[in-house]
Amino acid sequence: MPTSRSRRSPLPAVAAAALLLPIAACSTSNGSGASGDTQRLRIVMAFPPAQAMSPYGDDAVTLSRLAVVEGLTTLDRNGAAKPALAASWKQDGPTSWTFTLRDAAFQDGAKVDADAVVRSLTAAGKASPLPRVLSDTVLKATATGADTVRIVTEEADPLLPQRLANPSLAILSADAYANGRVNPAGHATGPFTLTDVKGAVAATLERNADYWGDKAKAPGVDVTFAADGTARANALRTKAVDVAEYVPISQASLLGDSYVHEFPSARTNGLSLNTERGVFADPAMRAAAREAIDSKALADGVYEGRADTARGLLGPGIPWAAGKRTAPAGRVPAASREDVAAAEPIVLATYTNRPELPEVATLVQQQLEKRGFTVEQVVRDYAQMEADALAGKYDAFIQARNTLLDTADPLSYLASDFTCDGSFNISQLCDKRVDSAVNKAGSLTGTDARHSAEMTAEAAVLGADALVPLVHERFVQGYDDARVGGVALDPMERTLITAGTHVR
Repeated sequence: MPTSRSRRSPLPAVAAAALLLPIAACSTSNGSGASGDTQRLRIVMAFPPAQAMSPYGDDAVTLSRLAVVEGLTTLDRNGAAKPALAASWKQDGPTSWTFTLRDAAFQDGAKVDADAVVRSLTAAGKASPLPRVLSDTVLKATATGADTVRIVTEEADPLLPQRLANPSLAILSADAYANGRVNPAGHATGPFTLTDVKGAVAATLERNADYWGDKAKAPGVDVTFAADGTARANALRTKAVDVAEYVPISQASLLGDSYVHEFPSARTNGLSLNTERGVFADPAMRAAAREAIDSKALADGVYEGRADTARGLLGPGIPWAAGKRTAPAGRVPAASREDVAAAEPIVLATYTNRPELPEVATLVQQQLEKRGFTVEQVVRDYAQMEADALAGKYDAFIQARNTLLDTADPLSYLASDFTCDGSFNISQLCDKRVDSAVNKAGSLTGTDARHSAEMTAEAAVLGADALVPLVHERFVQGYDDARVGGVALDPMERTLITAGTHVR
């Protein structure tokens, strides 16, 4: 296993502009549509495609943030479900729902009908690995008419309308599945059509002239992917791009207030500890690691005050959590300094795509070493690390996790990240108390009761020290207020570019 760090040095502004020259060259292209605005958007995004734009992994979020894909529902700013491709729905019983489709067409001209919905939801349920949003439920879709679909779940699922808004459950046309893999390019329903993907480097979007809703103001979007946060900020500073996703904290003050848009998030940055093998299979060692962490030093130092100190798995971006939080349950005493010093070296890993995380890793390493741990560090691009992290090949993994991303309710996050069968269980946790608490929350239909049960599950996870919360992030997106309008500042991270986003 590699033990050396590989941090990228900051790119000067000229280098950043050169890196993003291909999209700058496209910025004056014309497009047709309802709006007179003919300037293309140029955007640099932090996460290159990791699964060839498959909707069944993290690339689904990229597709959603670029307004390419849609599901049956979408979410309002409070996380409530509202119509998208489904014009309406009703609950027929505890496990059965009927969705009525609106009149809409795919980007390849095919009609959005019940058969298309059944095909897409069935394919998502058979995908390997299974999309995280389906980690705690099984659903079956059946066409009951040309424009009506019945969806039945094995158990009562009060979150089904919110679940169906997840980007991994996007509805695609039949041709998207024609070649043995799922290809959303030209086969989705959003206001922008994905027309070209150049590996992990760039992508091109064009306005969907047949979109069922308000037509996109911009004729197209030219996207570049750049994991280096300084490069993204410099590209914005030199006007090589119009929008820069996830501006590094270190660059925010340099850009100036007109370019910096900070807002609260549901994202918790945490230290996942491998509970299955290695040093942290011992809960006393996990407790020692937890005691070593100084969250305030991270928030004040690395994040320059643009983050909140850790309060649990669920931070201030989820307002109801604080009032329902209970003390962690079942913690064991921490290992002695002598036992920690005698332990094998641990491998601490994180990724470069979020520019603060390598710096966080350095400070966490120092804190752990002060407690007596011997720490080796691995830092690479996220796409190169995800498989190893999920396979439990690291002792400790620092990640930034949106706790509302899957269903706008933390139930899916708790199920996927901390249960025995969870599909995103980096800590490799398998604890009957946690599973029981998560299952209880999933069985409750009342929102208040479910939230209380979710906080009981949080207490069990924290009691096992499977994850040590580090900080709760605030997001910073970069664009010039005077030049760009309609950028979505979404705490749940599902939207960024919308039909209304445009260069003034």
